[in-house]
Amino acid sequence: MFSISFSSKIKHSFITLLLSSQLIGCAEAPPNPIAQAIDHNMVYVNGGNFLMGTDSSLAKKSEKPAHIVTLNDFYIAKFEVTQQLFESIMGSSLSYFQSPNTPVNNLSWQQANYFIKKLNEITGETYRLPTEAEWEYAARGGQLSQGYIYSGSNNIEDVAWYSKNAKNKAHPVGMKQPNELGLFDMTGNVGEFVSDAYDDNFYRYSPQTNPKNSRQEASGLAHKSVRGSSFSYDAKESQNYRRDFASQSIIMSDIGLRLVKDVKN
Repeated sequence: MFSISFSSKIKHSFITLLLSSQLIGCAEAPPNPIAQAIDHNMVYVNGGNFLMGTDSSLAKKSEKPAHIVTLNDFYIAKFEVTQQLFESIMGSSLSYFQSPNTPVNNLSWQQANYFIKKLNEITGETYRLPTEAEWEYAARGGQLSQGYIYSGSNNIEDVAWYSKNAKNKAHPVGMKQPNELGLFDMTGNVGEFVSDAYDDNFYRYSPQTNPKNSRQEASGLAHKSVRGSSFSYDAKESQNYRRDFASQSIIMSDIGLRLVKDVKN
C-alpha cells in the first residue's frame, strides 16, 4: 500500500508541476522597462470639444479661424523626449545641446519617426507623434483648461524657456511649472514635431472629429507642423495657438518631440 500511495503522490506532483510550467509559459511577458518608464510619465487626457485656433487680429492666416474640434481620449508624455531616452533606443543622437535630461534636439521629422518606429519594435508598444489637434488641446489644458495664453500660465516666465530667459539653448525638462494637465515645456524649450503636414488652409476645411493631416511625400520636401515655439521664440510668438513648420528632412537644433499613445478600448 505504501508503494501505491507513494506512486500516486509522485504522479500527482508531476501533474502539478506540468500544469504549473504550462501556466508560466502562458503568462504574459513582463512589460518592457523602457515602456514602463515612459508610461509612468504619461498623462491620461480625457477627450472632448475645444476651440482650436484663433480669430485674433495678431494671428497668422494659418492660425485662423477658431473652430470647434472633438477629440477622443489619449495619453501624452509629461516631458519632451530626452536624450537619455532617445539614445537608449538609437545608441546616440546628434543633439547640439547635450545633456541626458535635456530634450533630444537637432533632429528631423523623419528621424523622430524612425526613433518611434524603433522604440515600438523594442517595447512592443504603439507610441506615435500627436496630431496637431491633440497637441493644442493638451497644451491648452484639455478639460481642465483655465484659458491661459501660454501652456499653464498667462506669464510665460512661469512655464517656458523662451528668447528672454533661455540664453539661446535648450534646458533640462521639467524645470518650469506644468500646465493644468501636469505637462511640462509645452511652451518653449524645444519645438515639437506633430504628425500633421503643414497646410495654412487646413483649418478652413478640416473635419471636426479627430482631425489630422498626415502625409509623407517621397521627395522629403513636405513641410510638417511644429508646435510649442522654442527657446529662440519671443513671447508674442509663443501663444498656444501658434503654428510653425519645417521640412520633414531638415535638421533643426531647436526642435524635438513628445510621445502620445492611443487609449485601448
